[in-house]
Amino acid sequence: MRLIALAAVSALVLSACSQGEEPAPATPAVEPAPMLAGVDLGKPVRALGTEPFWSIELTGTEVVYTTPEPPEQRAPQPKPVVQGTTATWETQTVAGTGLDITLVATECSDGMSDRTYPLTAMVRIGETRLSGCAASSAAIMSTGESGPVVEKAQPPA
Repeated sequence: MRLIALAAVSALVLSACSQGEEPAPATPAVEPAPMLAGVDLGKPVRALGTEPFWSIELTGTEVVYTTPEPPEQRAPQPKPVVQGTTATWETQTVAGTGLDITLVATECSDGMSDRTYPLTAMVRIGETRLSGCAASSAAIMSTGESGPVVEKAQPPA
């Protein structure tokens, strides 16, 4: 009988001690950046068009819209909403103008060069609607005037 009582008291003491412990906090899962047509949307992306000439730089923190006519317009960059083969951003410039960007995973030609881009771009800024092409900024900067606009593979370190 004493053995049963001792076991019961031990169980109570152990359970009382373990109730005060908090579980270790869960490590938040890191979401990979969304990809669209092989373009990492977590890195800088540039959309551009002709007639009229324009460009949008998605830097990761802000959207920068430029044309030959100053001034450039800036807006905070929200996370993209990716659905299937389409990514969209909806924001507002610091001047209060609505700015919507849609990138679609379809091959695109800018009409001025022999380049082919992996993404088609549609932009609405205020009442102006623009269309053009897009790719990673790194790919655009490293590609010549013809051929596919893709990032060059980095040599192993």
